[in-house]
Amino acid sequence: MTTINRLAADKIAPAAHAHVAAFHKDFVDEVAAAVAANHIVVVGMAQNPVVKRAHRVLTKLDAKYVTISHGSYLSGWKRRLAIKLWSGFPTFPQIFVDGTLIGGCSELEKLVETGDLKG
Repeated sequence: MTTINRLAADKIAPAAHAHVAAFHKDFVDEVAAAVAANHIVVVGMAQNPVVKRAHRVLTKLDAKYVTISHGSYLSGWKRRLAIKLWSGFPTFPQIFVDGTLIGGCSELEKLVETGDLKG
């Protein structure tokens, strides 16, 4: 597994940790609850063609999935930033399968191609 280049926890002041933990906590809690309760969750945003592509892939697979979408390119970006901070993944969509972040649409397509994802 590749090492992720992140700032070490001991190099982040408690006040900064608290700020990140509180940053749009309601949205993060909504996504975390959906991820815990559903087989497949797609977190995205309106007007994003890659999110729509992921929906098409899952629909073709006849997979049951939940979508959480807040805002578009010009609205809701702070709420989506909170999800990026929470997940550590830089783009949307963010796709979770059985509680695990698999990545985005490209990773979803690879799982479907290999047969490793069933609806």
